[in-house]
Amino acid sequence: MIKFFALTASKFRTAQLGSKPTIVYFIHEALGINVTFTRLKSQSTSIPKRQERVRDHGYDNYMEIEKKMRKVLKFEDLILSQTNQCLPTARLDTLACRLGFKQFEAGRFVLKFPHIFDIYEHPVQRVLYLRLTRKAHLQIHRENSAIIAQIPESVTRLRKLLMLSNTGRLRLEHVRIARKEFGLPDDFEYSVVLSYPQYFRLFDATENRNKYIEAVGRDPDLAVCAIEKAREKEYRIKGIDAEDIRFSFIVNFPPGFKIGKYYKIAMWKWQRLPYWSPYEDVSGYDMRSLEAQKRMEKRAVATIHELLSLTVEKKITLERIAHFRIAMNLPNKLKDFLLQHQGIFYISTRGNHGKLHTVFLREAYRKGELIEPNDLYLARRSLGDLILLSPRKAPLDRELVSYRRNGVDDDADMVQRRNVENDLERFSVKENFNGNEGTNQDSNLVFSSDYEPDVTDEDNDLDVVESCNEREGAAEAFLKYVTLARL
Repeated sequence: MIKFFALTASKFRTAQLGSKPTIVYFIHEALGINVTFTRLKSQSTSIPKRQERVRDHGYDNYMEIEKKMRKVLKFEDLILSQTNQCLPTARLDTLACRLGFKQFEAGRFVLKFPHIFDIYEHPVQRVLYLRLTRKAHLQIHRENSAIIAQIPESVTRLRKLLMLSNTGRLRLEHVRIARKEFGLPDDFEYSVVLSYPQYFRLFDATENRNKYIEAVGRDPDLAVCAIEKAREKEYRIKGIDAEDIRFSFIVNFPPGFKIGKYYKIAMWKWQRLPYWSPYEDVSGYDMRSLEAQKRMEKRAVATIHELLSLTVEKKITLERIAHFRIAMNLPNKLKDFLLQHQGIFYISTRGNHGKLHTVFLREAYRKGELIEPNDLYLARRSLGDLILLSPRKAPLDRELVSYRRNGVDDDADMVQRRNVENDLERFSVKENFNGNEGTNQDSNLVFSSDYEPDVTDEDNDLDVVESCNEREGAAEAFLKYVTLARL
């Protein structure tokens, strides 16, 4: 009877556990000993589909400056779009609302960056105006010059970008949205596309009436990925086995990223998984097998890697990549897909209240700075240097706002200066004429001149003048009085 119950219990637990009972299990059941068995779960040796993002403060700090630069660029475009490249401050809040600023936020934002924005008083209208400083104009000129100088390189970038697509063509609007990332000028449709008919062709699609840019022919010399050059460099410098790095990527995990034993095994397998080149035509391959799907996933990683390598700053927003998703056979959920490879890419959510996602190529940066900078990158980073400059270092006479009581314009300053010089001459003549008697009458001197100071609190200024008479003499006191009146 006991054996029957033992066998019945064993069958019941076998059905629950899904495994065969052992001899030890039967002995415990016969003796009436209650033993609980736990089934060990098998660990997967593949990269997890969902991973949490691990922050890297080097890239986030970079994006904090980038966030301010985007707002500054909006104001620069707004000021440069005006007729005289200046904007009255009375209209600042109204126009800034179109840029996404709240009421009274634009004025406070402009005052934070005196090295970029200059507020001055119109000499005739007596109205405050906003304009760009000389440093800001030099930065804009430097960036435009770098863009023009890099037009041959921009042509190569655009050719390789078109070769990454399946059909060899991309929508003109999608390229226009991402023109700054690829170093293209604003008029690239004319200065790049139409100026090089041997490389590009612009046409209108009949099915959707959209303009497309199409590559004229494919150059096999351009069909070389940046990761292939990096592998060759690693092979020559470090002497790593060519078979080990034939299909591998440079992986640098962020600080604090937990790497387990099974994750290392999964990464070892994935690094040696072969894949098709992003420039290779895969339309004739059978994609129904599991092995082909894995190769296509790794090919998508190589495509995004090459797309980031073509950019000027080796970074691009996730929304820009989504525009090329269909043309380049990229997966639907791009963010989850990129989070699987945090050692290759980094996604920063700084900017636009966490709604903007910027993708960085980790191997191209070190401590938040580009390892191999170019002229256009340095020109754009100079704007960040102006943002980081302290407002105290700005010259008071040009950069900062000077709030003067009953201020005068430049012409009045010239007249005022001439009156002061005439008074000084008359005062010196009178002092020489009196001779030694002037020393006893210093305290009773009355300043008679045509100059009338434009200040209201004259009593405090006269006290300063009297103290100066006692210590330094009447002439120096007059100069200090004039200086105080002008402030």
